Amino acid sequence: MDRSQRYAAAVFAITFPLATALIMVAFTRFLAPIQVWNQEAETAHNLIAHAHTYRLFIAASCLYGLAGVVLLTALYMVLRPVNRGVAAFAAFSRLVYVAMWFVQVLGSFSALRIMNGEGPLQAFESKQLQALAGLQLASGWDAYYIGLSFYALSTLLFSWLFFQSRYIPRILAAWGVLASLFEGVCAFAYLNDHRFGAVVSVNWYEAPTSLFELALCIWLLGKELRAAWIRKTVSASI
Repeated sequence: MDRSQRYAAAVFAITFPLATALIMVAFTRFLAPIQVWNQEAETAHNLIAHAHTYRLFIAASCLYGLAGVVLLTALYMVLRPVNRGVAAFAAFSRLVYVAMWFVQVLGSFSALRIMNGEGPLQAFESKQLQALAGLQLASGWDAYYIGLSFYALSTLLFSWLFFQSRYIPRILAAWGVLASLFEGVCAFAYLNDHRFGAVVSVNWYEAPTSLFELALCIWLLGKELRAAWIRKTVSASI
């Protein structure tokens, strides 16, 4: 790797764990007490009692989406010399995921506004508002799983480029390929039939790729630290 690639790798290795920690804390602390899986109308009903908490989750989601743009740019910079076309398509695929993520965030905003029943919505009864808000939440999650399919495609292509480049151990890159295939198949199957969530829990779809990317961060940071130590040792001996 040249200097620009090393900087991009360091940006990825630092940003990904921070973004992942942010969304995990936001999910468990702010969304989990409200969310009723596959019961969007009930979830919408909970928004009124937890509106402030839900807004905090939305704010964290926006930051996570912005971090996604940083991450795809960093990966593109690292892998562009290997194959510019494939790296660009992989970055575009992850950009689609980010776009679908923000569609889901907008759906959350819309659901919250509907449940507030302001303006023209005052003509609707509470049960009707709850149904409308639930529909917004369901549409948002559908958009997310569409984006997840593109995320899997992006990870597959980036992992293949890592495999070709030998920037990381090939066994780690192969793990990324297999993990992304699992994620893509699960996301597509769930979109086709939500009952697939009873066969393979939605909590497992992203786990293999997340573990791969965390391992990738550890490797990249460790490699950069080793390189920095070697450069320092060489310069000190001259």
